[in-house]
Amino acid sequence: MVDFGIVLAYFAVIFTIGLWARTDSAADPEEYFLSSRSLRWPSIAISTIATNIGAGHFLSVAGAAYVDGLALANFELNAIFGIVVATFFFIPLYLRLRVVTISQFFEQRFGPQIALAYALLMIVLYALFYLGTALFWAAYALDGIFTEMVAWISDSQAVRLAVLIAALGAFSAVYTYLGGLRAVVRTDLAQFVLLLGGGLITVTVAVHYLGGWAALFGKTGHLMHLHLPRDHQTLPWTALLGMNLLNLNYWGANQVILQRALAAKSLRDAQVGLLVGGVLKYVMLLIIVIPGIAMAGILADAPLDDPDTVYITLVNQFLPAGLRGLIVCGLFASLMSTVDSIFNSVSTLWSIDIYKRHLRKDASPYDIVQMGKMAILGTLVTGVLFAFTVVFFKTGSLQADPLTHWFNELSYYVKNGFVVIVTAAVFLIRPSRRLVLGALLSSMAMYPGFTLVWPETSYLVRSGWVIVLSFAAVAVPTFIRQGWRIPLRDLFAASDKGVARLGAGLLASLVVAHVLFH
Repeated sequence: MVDFGIVLAYFAVIFTIGLWARTDSAADPEEYFLSSRSLRWPSIAISTIATNIGAGHFLSVAGAAYVDGLALANFELNAIFGIVVATFFFIPLYLRLRVVTISQFFEQRFGPQIALAYALLMIVLYALFYLGTALFWAAYALDGIFTEMVAWISDSQAVRLAVLIAALGAFSAVYTYLGGLRAVVRTDLAQFVLLLGGGLITVTVAVHYLGGWAALFGKTGHLMHLHLPRDHQTLPWTALLGMNLLNLNYWGANQVILQRALAAKSLRDAQVGLLVGGVLKYVMLLIIVIPGIAMAGILADAPLDDPDTVYITLVNQFLPAGLRGLIVCGLFASLMSTVDSIFNSVSTLWSIDIYKRHLRKDASPYDIVQMGKMAILGTLVTGVLFAFTVVFFKTGSLQADPLTHWFNELSYYVKNGFVVIVTAAVFLIRPSRRLVLGALLSSMAMYPGFTLVWPETSYLVRSGWVIVLSFAAVAVPTFIRQGWRIPLRDLFAASDKGVARLGAGLLASLVVAHVLFH
């Protein structure tokens, strides 16, 4: 009961912070969506990583690490590559053009058709898929840890999950609706503290029960490798190409992630914020992946049937009352910081890129903000409905494999094409708009084709091939006709030498990590 009380207190505090940070300007889109471009680097770093890390990371990624070990850390570790490229090549362009959305950048490069396609696909991807999965994992954690407390809802797990999903989604939607990006960032800062604190406690407890840090290599040494054999079905070392290419989209052309950088007070604030976020990825790697590996050693004699329950098992069996509630608060903090960002970014894309650009060109600033608020409510409905679908999928038949890979693969049907668009926009000279649009659409058809031909091949390897071939279809004709874009050194932009050195050091650390834990 103490743990449940702590969780309720958390919700009350976060809601209060969200209301306190609400904006008074209902007629200023730049204030509502970009906090008047006033964010400094600490807020950008913390809010960006808080958005990036969701409840699914603690549950599903930990479950995948329980099965495949440190190789799962590649998802967190190789994010650094995408962060560095975005920091020095993409962000300077966005800020120089003063775009509110990534779609506006694509429209300047390729015209309205591609910009519209990007905006619509991003809205569908996040309003439906990412929001739904985020809400599912939070409800799954709450039901698994506080089963007795929520049993009054229904004897059916599916019904309990559905009710919890709707309640959690509505909670996040309310303060985002009222406060815009300013409320999102303020609540993210508070939630990051809980996320980090809860994560550090769980990794410490898990390693303690395993027998100490040396036991990670002694008892679970077979799981402490970043690179798995080429014939590994899910995460072979050959998947690194596709993973790094996909990171160019996630960190360089993702409205949900880049909303804070676009709202930066200066280029330096944007760049330092993203790079410090890259440093924080090492901490996130530690608190997300290591507990799953440690639990593989702890439960070696009694393995779990469902890997996705490994984090819940850790909390229920090894944490005392009171501390358990704090950990659950950390899980919910990771959820809310992701969900509120999705609400804000989807509302930005819909009101600026769809409503203002195509549906009502004479819309006033007030109308744009109000439409953004309506988009939050619409996003809530679509996300909850998709989460219900995930509930049916998960409870209908127990999955032997972690859901994280299933979720990833579904999203890559769209993301592969996004990589082609952003790389063509930045690194090619006036590529054909028809070729770019064709590459985007054909990549969505090419991926399922590759899946039929190579069903046993890792989905990340298939994505790598789709991206390379799609980009080549645009780059080769462009190079023949226009030549290459200006030298990379001319595209590179750093606000000062200190920022450049920080980026170089971060990239070097990535190489060292791969060498040490190969």
